[in-house]
Amino acid sequence: MVLETLESLALETRAGDGALITRILTEATEQQESLIGALLEKQLVAETEFLHRLCGQFQLPWWNSALPPMDEKLRAKFPARLALRHQVYPVRLNEMELHLLTYDPLNLLARQTITRDIDEPIAWCVAPRRAILAALRSGYGVGAETFDAILAGRDVDDAALDLRQEVNVLDGDDAEASVVSFVNQIMREALDERATDIHVEPLEDDLQIRYRIDGVLHEVPVPPNIKRLQAAVISRIKIMAHLDIAEHRLPQDGRINLELEGHPIDVRVASIPSVTGESISLRLLSRHRFDFAQLGLTPETEKTIRDLIALPNGIILLTGPTGCGKSTSLYTFLSMLNTKQRRIVTVEDPVEHKLPGVVQIAVKADINLTFATALRSILRGDPNVIMIGEMRDAETAIIAIQAALTGHLVFSTLHTNDAVGGITRLVNIGVEPFLVSDSVRAFLAQRLVRVLCPHCKRPVEHPPAFLQQIGFPLEHADKIFAPVGCERCRHTGYQGRSALFEICLVTPALQELIAAGKSSEILRAKALQEGMVPLRQDGWNRVIAGTTTIEEVVRVTASKAETLDE
Repeated sequence: MVLETLESLALETRAGDGALITRILTEATEQQESLIGALLEKQLVAETEFLHRLCGQFQLPWWNSALPPMDEKLRAKFPARLALRHQVYPVRLNEMELHLLTYDPLNLLARQTITRDIDEPIAWCVAPRRAILAALRSGYGVGAETFDAILAGRDVDDAALDLRQEVNVLDGDDAEASVVSFVNQIMREALDERATDIHVEPLEDDLQIRYRIDGVLHEVPVPPNIKRLQAAVISRIKIMAHLDIAEHRLPQDGRINLELEGHPIDVRVASIPSVTGESISLRLLSRHRFDFAQLGLTPETEKTIRDLIALPNGIILLTGPTGCGKSTSLYTFLSMLNTKQRRIVTVEDPVEHKLPGVVQIAVKADINLTFATALRSILRGDPNVIMIGEMRDAETAIIAIQAALTGHLVFSTLHTNDAVGGITRLVNIGVEPFLVSDSVRAFLAQRLVRVLCPHCKRPVEHPPAFLQQIGFPLEHADKIFAPVGCERCRHTGYQGRSALFEICLVTPALQELIAAGKSSEILRAKALQEGMVPLRQDGWNRVIAGTTTIEEVVRVTASKAETLDE
C-alpha cells in the first residue's frame, strides 16, 4: 500500500522518467532501503512539492520555516550517531517535547531507535532533505558520528591508527569507528563538495579544517573537542602519503592514491611545521578528461586557441599568477594534440595529471634533473610537442627557443600579470629580444572566475556612473546578474569556474617592436591595435552572457586598488 502511494505521488511530481521511478522504488524495496531517500537522492521528484503532498496524504506536520542553528545543550543530549545515521535534526521549541525534523517520516527503524534511546516526548515534523543535511553538517561537524564513537570507545593516540589499511577506498564501508574512517569522511565530503584543496590547520585550542571550493576557502564545521584527535588525524594523513610520522620539524611532500566509486583520485600532500603543530594541505587531483568544454571558452577564443595549437612549431606561453588554471589549460591543449602520430614529452614539477600516451618527466633537483637538463635529453628523443612546466631561468628559456626554431611546438608558463608582460619577463631573465620575436607565437594570459549558479542567479541593476568607472559597456547594463545562494551551490551563488583569456598573437608588426626592444606600453598598444581582447573585456563578455558577475571580473583583473562600493 505504501509503495503504491509513494509511486503515485512521485509520478505526480516527477522530475524524471516514470519507468525509472518505478524501477528505483522496486530496487529500494528489495534492498530494504529508504524509498523516500532513494527518490530524493536521485532527484527523481520535485522535492518540496513531493514532501508537501506526502504530508497531506499521511496527515503529517510540515516545518514551515528555516532550520534554527544547533543548540549546544541539545547537541550533547541528542548524539551524532542518532542524528547522522537516521538523518534527523533535533529542534527544541519548548520544555514539553523535542521536535525532530525528518524528510523520511516512513522510516520506522529511525522512530523506534530514537524513541528507545531518548527518554522524553517527541514530535515529528517533515522538512526538506537538503535543509536537514546542511543543518546536520553545520551542527555536528564533518565526521561527527565517527568522532563521537572514537572518544566513547577509547583514548586517542597513535595506536588508534589502523596501519593495516593500505588501499584508500573512500566509498567502502567504514564499519569500525577509527581515525581511518574519520579521515576518509573528511576527504569524501571534500570531493562531494567539489573541493580542490583540504587544509588541516592546528590552532591554539582547536583544529581547523577548510575546503577550497571554486577558488575560495570555506571553513568546515567540526565536532567539539576535535583538538584531541589532532595528532592522530595528522599522523594518519602522513601515513597515507608515505611521509615520516616521526618528523615534525621539517616540511614534507607526498602523494596519496584514492578511489571513490571506482574513480581514481591523486592527492598531493604537503606538511608544514608551525608553532601550534603541523599543518597539512591536500591538493585533490581528479583524473578526468581534459577538453575545451571544461574551460568555458567563448567560440572566438576557442577558435583562436585551436589555430595556435595546430601550428607545426613555435612557443605558446601561458601567463598568470599561481592558481589561475594554467596547468589545466596546458593539459587540455596536450590532450587535443595527443594522437598516435605525435610524440609528446613533458617536463613538470611535479607531474599533476598522468596523460596516457604522453612521456612525462618529473623534475628532481636532488639528482640534478632540472628543466634545462631534462630538455637537452628530450631534444635527442625525437619529440613533436614539448611541454615545460615553467620557464624559470634563461638556460631553460633558451633551450626551449632553440627547440621551437628547429621545428618543435613548445608549451610553457610564466608568472606575469598580463599577456604582454610575458615579453618583458623573457627579456628580463636574459633572452635576446630578437629570439623572443622569432620563436614565440602567442602569449596567453589567464584568470579563473566563478560561474553563477543557474538555479538561483537574479538580475541586478548598477548605477551608470559605477559601470562607467569600471569600464563596463553601458548598452548592456540590463544583462547583469548577481549571485543569490541556494542549497545546490552551498548558498554561495556560484557553481564551478570558467577561464578568462587575453591572447596576444605575435604578429609581424609586433615582432618588429619586440626585436627593437620597445617598452611594454608600446607593445601593449600595438597588441590591442592588432586585435587583442583584454582580460577585462573577455570578462565583460561573460557578464553579458550571464555566466559570471561584475565583482568576479574585477576581483581577478584589477591591476590596482579598485572598489566596488557604489
